[in-house]
Amino acid sequence: MVKVLPAGTGTLGGVRRHLDYIGRHGDVDLETDDGQELRGRDVAAGLLEDWDLDLEEHRRQSGLSAGHGRPPPRLVYKVVFSMPAGTAREKVHSAVRNFCREQFTLQHRHVLALHTDEPHPHVHAVIKAVSEQGRRLNLKKATLREWRAEFARHLRAVGVAANATPRFVRVETTPRKSDGIYRAGQRGESTHLRQRVEAAAAALLKRDGRAEPAKLELLQGRQEVERKWRAVADILLSQGQRELAAQTRRYADALPPPQTEREWLMARLLERTREPRRQEQSTR
Repeated sequence: MVKVLPAGTGTLGGVRRHLDYIGRHGDVDLETDDGQELRGRDVAAGLLEDWDLDLEEHRRQSGLSAGHGRPPPRLVYKVVFSMPAGTAREKVHSAVRNFCREQFTLQHRHVLALHTDEPHPHVHAVIKAVSEQGRRLNLKKATLREWRAEFARHLRAVGVAANATPRFVRVETTPRKSDGIYRAGQRGESTHLRQRVEAAAAALLKRDGRAEPAKLELLQGRQEVERKWRAVADILLSQGQRELAAQTRRYADALPPPQTEREWLMARLLERTREPRRQEQSTR
């Protein structure tokens, strides 16, 4: 996964707090683009000065920068590169280092931090938004797709099996949430998630199975995915790959039904209500 974190990128204070966070306030090494490993509580302040981010802050406060009065543009991009639990953390770190060297060397200053305090190894990268040549880095969806593919390539180069497949190709059905909502949910502080769960529970009690407006769009998307998988099967068959073509068709036939978020939550709630009954029956 390659994910861009949106908050706290437009102010000097926000960037400093994030650098302190990824450096675990002096307990984790920060690896700079010139190969240095920095550790300590004063690292963040030194990086901000080295990257001349304080000059941009001064320009804004003086009203010298363009677009005065509008939300400030990003000073940095905060990016997280992660892999599933069990992946060798050193290889993930090496792949991210090689990716950043290839993408940003002599252009955008950047710093990396490997975190191993969660089951899945992940590397935080902070990338200066304006290059040494004065060009601003503007990320688009296509850029992120390219970055995921390149990250996967660098992982394969160090011996980690990885491929950057889109969610719709993987038929990933678990609802996605923004980073803020996800982390609030992990802490049990998300009113957004609580409201969605309560609405799903109410619909379940009322046996409200009415189709949602989003359902039609999901169904249309699923039909397109199935059509493309079957087209792949046809191509494989035309090339004489009969067994692979048959496997591809079986995969397309076995795709799980598309679900809206409410349907997904209702199914999980219903599963939880059935679990105690199963446990009771197993003890008889």
